[in-house]
Amino acid sequence: MEKEIINYPIIEALCEFQFLSDQPWDLTIPGLIYEQVKNEFSAKKQQTGIGIGFQAKGGIEQKIQMTPRIQFLRPDGSALIQIGPNVLIINQLKPYPKWENFKPLILDKLEIYRQVSNPKGFKRILLRYINRFEFSGEKIELRDYFNYYPNIPPGIPQIHGPFNVRIEFSYREGRDRLMMTLGTAIPDKPGIIPLVFDIIYVLALPHTIPLDQASDWLQIAHDEVNKTFNTSITEKCKALF
Repeated sequence: MEKEIINYPIIEALCEFQFLSDQPWDLTIPGLIYEQVKNEFSAKKQQTGIGIGFQAKGGIEQKIQMTPRIQFLRPDGSALIQIGPNVLIINQLKPYPKWENFKPLILDKLEIYRQVSNPKGFKRILLRYINRFEFSGEKIELRDYFNYYPNIPPGIPQIHGPFNVRIEFSYREGRDRLMMTLGTAIPDKPGIIPLVFDIIYVLALPHTIPLDQASDWLQIAHDEVNKTFNTSITEKCKALF
């Protein structure tokens, strides 16, 4: 069994629920939810969010979507809840707590949403972890830190600039999908090479998870994400954090 890493380089973890409903979206739902979460998520913000929509077409087709959202934020900015038409998103920013803390937060807000909105089922569930690594110097040897990286054929310059590699896997007989992306990011300061490792586990088929089985699905999703992360980085990389 892989040794669990305590200080993950997570800059954001989020869980998104897209719901099936047979009723038009009720604009009073965000306010009703706020009344139940305001003791912890007291700040409010309204904006048009940029979301990623997923459609199963053999693989997962990603579509950028602009959707209106109401955000409820913790005063310290460490976490927020986003509500949109038939959408609930729970975002955890740095510092990331243990999964044993994040999962109850997700399930608690899901139960509040269910009580207020009474959805008919899940259209999609998504668990996403965004990790950021920062390396000092002008270049790094990717294979020293990652088991997943672009393979440069012989005869092509081995020193390269920005890159982005993405791969997708099918799980549970096509019910779920996992997508992992490794790529360069914009540096915050000179002399730093930042890399972002983004892992997404998604319920790809609607109607396949009952509302009362979200906890079991989330545990499966987290375990697969955790396994993917641990097996995709080297011991040298783990030693950095």
